[in-house]
Amino acid sequence: MGCLWMFWAFFCLAAAPVLCVPPVGLQPEQVHVSYTGVPQSMIITWTTFNKTESWVEYGVWGGKLFQLTAQGSCTLFKDGGDEGRKLYMHRVTLTHLKPGTAYVYHCGSNDGWSDILFFTAIKEGSEWSPKFALFGDLGNDNPQSLARLQKETQLGMYDVILHIGDFAYDMDEDNARIGDEFMRQIQSIAAYVPYMTSPGNHENAYNFSNYRNRFSMPGDTESLWYSWNIGPAHIISFSTEVYFYLEYGLDLIFKQYSWLEKDLEEANKPENRRVRPWIITMAHRPMYCSNDDKDDCTKFESYVRVGRNDIMPVAPGLEKLFYDYGVELELWAHEHTYERLWPVYGFQVFNGSMEHPYVNPRAPVHIITGSAGCREKHDGFIPAPRDWSAFRSTDYGYTRMQILNSTHLYLEQVSDDQNGRVIDNMWLVKEQHGTAAWK
Repeated sequence: MGCLWMFWAFFCLAAAPVLCVPPVGLQPEQVHVSYTGVPQSMIITWTTFNKTESWVEYGVWGGKLFQLTAQGSCTLFKDGGDEGRKLYMHRVTLTHLKPGTAYVYHCGSNDGWSDILFFTAIKEGSEWSPKFALFGDLGNDNPQSLARLQKETQLGMYDVILHIGDFAYDMDEDNARIGDEFMRQIQSIAAYVPYMTSPGNHENAYNFSNYRNRFSMPGDTESLWYSWNIGPAHIISFSTEVYFYLEYGLDLIFKQYSWLEKDLEEANKPENRRVRPWIITMAHRPMYCSNDDKDDCTKFESYVRVGRNDIMPVAPGLEKLFYDYGVELELWAHEHTYERLWPVYGFQVFNGSMEHPYVNPRAPVHIITGSAGCREKHDGFIPAPRDWSAFRSTDYGYTRMQILNSTHLYLEQVSDDQNGRVIDNMWLVKEQHGTAAWK
């Protein structure tokens, strides 16, 4: 190391002074876009390693470049590792966007700008058909589905990406450098469409600090739980992890439950449910699964499903709450597999009919999509599927979803192992929404 510094000093004496300034971290990186939940707006988030100003210059695609400008904020994030690394998180909210319009942008400051990127503003109203890619458990090592997702995103196939927990494996590792590398990797997706997230168990280090600081979701709960509207759907993201990491606050279970109850009550008001009839939840650890790894979802008394009676006060589970408020589709990850369930409540199947199980079903439908690819490889299944398990696969891949209209929703599973072949699909048809639909 001493020889290196002697060389650097000699070089500085021999070169022009402008060449002797060591590089500083003012260049924007890890750019990603998310929806604020407020119509006609979007938030751009990025990272630098020294403090600098936060600007986005942007304009309508095909118009004059960078005609519009917006300034935001820069906050210090100090990682909890032994180096105490400092990262500066920049957030700029763009407002008064034209719904459905494509924008070109770059972000940064006069100290350094990102590449030129683009996104399309979320359309307004409920009379359109948003398209999603959804998955969980995507890591730096073995991110098998990433290349296909990158191409499809940049082809404009999706309006939104849903990442349902477990990022990087793990963002806190190597003093958060693994998190940096992961955020660089997903920029090829997340800088182009809103990248909406839920926390998973792999984000737990230092009280989920990497997750809470790196992402910018709607609401004021540091991205832990929130809801938003898109097309004919109300989507709720929440944290299953409050049931498992009690050292960060037992009260979080009850705060989240109370928030969920109020949010579902509001979404079920007749004037709201009429406009956005679909209620969809997303969170990391599923209530049900037929895997063989002894995770929470393999247990009849799942914490997420029925709550925790081993603590005081007893913590409520979520299955009955979601059933009582007519949640129709529940999206999960955590298991490194794909599994589609029949409509299920209390371990009983409530198909619409034998011939058309997903036409007017009498219970929520669960989808587990945690096979995007990570260093932990696949999970296994028990040999015989449960009665409520309709289809399962250990292929690497991800799920596509389109909400066609107020009555029809389409899902399909893409196998990356099979060169993008669709290995499973279903139509969920609901002619009536809300709790009355279960009767």
